[in-house]
Amino acid sequence: MKTYPPLSPAEARDLRALAAIMIPASAAYGVPGADDDLIFADILKSLERDTDDTKATLALLRDLSGGAFADLAPARQMDVAMQLKAKGGAALFALNRVVLLCYYRDDRVMISLGQEPRPPFPKGHVVEQGDWSLLDPVKARGPIWRKPG
Repeated sequence: MKTYPPLSPAEARDLRALAAIMIPASAAYGVPGADDDLIFADILKSLERDTDDTKATLALLRDLSGGAFADLAPARQMDVAMQLKAKGGAALFALNRVVLLCYYRDDRVMISLGQEPRPPFPKGHVVEQGDWSLLDPVKARGPIWRKPG
């Protein structure tokens, strides 16, 4: 099994500041931000195959910041984060996915959404039926793949 190098303390500090911008805490909904101790520890533990993309994203963030992102004033952090959003590409998308997955598996977040904090299986979750006619244009389009052979 492949092992992944951990983030340096400076990288982890910048990632934590970025995570706080990606998903800030909300007093109105009573939920922590993605920089919360428990959530952030889960993010660091869950990077695994996305470590290289995360390191690339953090290197770009550092370049855009002209140094440590975490040391910038909040308004400047937001400006740099918007630049990163425009330039981050697939590497930022991978990091975004990890942050979102870890955030939404936090019990406090699930409770705030009215969900029982548990795995979806074996009980499952009830999903309300939607308007299946919304798929009609997709069905009418026909196959968009090549037939084998």
